[in-house]
Amino acid sequence: MRLIVAAMLAIGVAHAAPPKAEAFDPLLEMAGLRLLCEQGAPLLQRGMSPAQQAQLSQAFAADGVCRDLAKGLADRVDRRQLQQAQQLLDSPLARRFTAAERAVGDDGGAALASYRAQLAARPPRQDRLALVRRLDAAARTTALAALLRYEVGKTQALLALRERGESIDEQALSSQTQVQAEALRKSSAAAVESFMLFAYRRIPSEQLAEYVALYEQPALSHLLESSVQVMPQLFAVRRDALR
Repeated sequence: MRLIVAAMLAIGVAHAAPPKAEAFDPLLEMAGLRLLCEQGAPLLQRGMSPAQQAQLSQAFAADGVCRDLAKGLADRVDRRQLQQAQQLLDSPLARRFTAAERAVGDDGGAALASYRAQLAARPPRQDRLALVRRLDAAARTTALAALLRYEVGKTQALLALRERGESIDEQALSSQTQVQAEALRKSSAAAVESFMLFAYRRIPSEQLAEYVALYEQPALSHLLESSVQVMPQLFAVRRDALR
């Protein structure tokens, strides 16, 4: 009995101890957060001079952004939540949907573009659309996509001001760019919605409902909401280094 109690206490201590940042690496990949880290620099570099592109490539390198994201999550997500979220995303159900998402780009996105053009004339069933919107909300897909675009826009605005010899602090920069946030959210939501409808078109609604329920599990929901909260600070720190 004492051995069992000791083992249980050891397990309790292990779960209570905060996870190391490196422990999040597989989870960031499975949750699609690694892709967000990778997209920042290429989006920022568009239209920039070669010197600016080099500076942005270094400041927003994917490995560094993901490392700092993992550090931020380690302060908010405990070991048990980390393990539960990883188990959910590594399940056969999650892997099937991930495969469906990856298959969208097999033809360069031509089929998706055609599907989007047809949506206005042939709208999806309301019950199917409701499931997709629940999934989007649970997975924070639109929230994260819009957030990335907004933070990229803020960073480019800062660089443009610097080119004109002007300076601005983070609070003022946020105030000047906040009007763009809602427009970015709406356009991101429309893109995410059509992508999901297309990617999952051959998957029965019963399985889609199970996938929605997977993302609504507390551990995974907490991880993704924490990511939404941490990401702005990662960009703010890097913008400060650019000043």
